Amino acid sequence: MRNPETLQNFLGGAWVDASVFSLRPDYRAVLLAVDGLVPGPSDEASEALLQAAEVSARKVLDGRAVEDLPHVAAWRVAYKSFGAKPQRTRNSLEALLRRTASGLPRVNRLTDVYNAVSVLHLVPVGGEDLAGYAGPPRLLRATGREPFDAIAGGAEVLEYPEPGEVVWRDDAGVTCRRWNWRQGHRTGLSEDTTTALFILDALQPMTDEALEAAADDLADRLARFGPDVKITRRRIAAVPTVKEGN
Repeated sequence: MRNPETLQNFLGGAWVDASVFSLRPDYRAVLLAVDGLVPGPSDEASEALLQAAEVSARKVLDGRAVEDLPHVAAWRVAYKSFGAKPQRTRNSLEALLRRTASGLPRVNRLTDVYNAVSVLHLVPVGGEDLAGYAGPPRLLRATGREPFDAIAGGAEVLEYPEPGEVVWRDDAGVTCRRWNWRQGHRTGLSEDTTTALFILDALQPMTDEALEAAADDLADRLARFGPDVKITRRRIAAVPTVKEGN
């Protein structure tokens, strides 16, 4: 069991590189570090939440193309800014929304909850097992030499990001490629996860208030995952440039 101070120290070491803010000065992230979770497979509560998210998505779309939703469109532009092709590598929000017609994936309690919150609030959300982390998370542009452990064809494979690609990483390598596209195997959530990191990503036109509301909703739902759940939180954004007067 990690105490709140340990969790806060972990979040305190997180950072976003200036090269990322140069691409998107409007980028903001809320990070939640959580401990004391009681893990498990998908259950009735997570099923009901996923169904509510599917209904919500159908209402929001209502004949509209997924890529026309403002926040999805903003992430498509962000992907193009570092050379990714959004038609081939979709941000996590867009990927989930495209699955709502046939049904969102049912994975495990933790993954189901953050996927549902992502769809309900139209914001990319990532979830990772803190037990797999080596050092704090940071978002930067890759050199292309950082290892990324993935699963392909049921087997573990080692990949490397493209130079200049925006990635989340720790001391051991990449934890999530292309900002919020694909998470690694090493830090993936499972039915045994008891301590986790969640990252909510926002670009304009999503407001700070909407981002915080999504983080509040996720934190509230995670707090129900056991009697001893502890949650710490941090928001990261670009530091406003101060212009000198005459």
